[in-house]
Amino acid sequence: MGVRERERKVYRPLWRAGLQVIPNAVPDGVMPFVLGYGAEDVVGGFSRRYDTPRLVERLNADWYDLAVTSGLLDHRREFLVQLPQGTRSHRAALRHQHSGGHTAPAVWTRVRLLERWDIMGRAAGSAFLGIHSGHPGFAMMALDSSVYVHASTGEIGVDVLAVRHPERSENVLRHLEWIAGYDSPYANREVKERIATWLAGRARCAVSP
Repeated sequence: MGVRERERKVYRPLWRAGLQVIPNAVPDGVMPFVLGYGAEDVVGGFSRRYDTPRLVERLNADWYDLAVTSGLLDHRREFLVQLPQGTRSHRAALRHQHSGGHTAPAVWTRVRLLERWDIMGRAAGSAFLGIHSGHPGFAMMALDSSVYVHASTGEIGVDVLAVRHPERSENVLRHLEWIAGYDSPYANREVKERIATWLAGRARCAVSP
């Protein structure tokens, strides 16, 4: 897939939803995945049932409040969002995953929140950040890695939570170390390699003068 195809199929839908992609600008050292956090790591969040009146509007307001109070946005309203590689949408990636196949793991992309945006509506519906409008599915990270925000859909509603300093969480680090060392032909090799590379870089920084 070329750059123009990705701009047309991925970046333009994001822009129409109020997220301007800033290519090749992810800070060094960002942890590739945040997995295995516990209740003690969560510092905020919200839940909304699907039958909530004006669901998308309420979800957008809740998300922005959490993004501001948790520190997800920097002074330029920039942050990171995980996007599927290529042009496969979040919905297609979920279908492939449930069929038992391996998909290419998502990668961090730097974005800027524009003045007019619709994260829980247009972004969730057409910009790789959910299944459809009102059913978001995304992972976001502050540029300095201080906050991780995750949205998922359940049987009765939407759940969004924020994790403070995931790179310091013993739960997260323990889980990433387990994945990196997991020896199975069914494990996603690219996920393991990316986690192992990040852990090795973190270890080198810890022992450097």
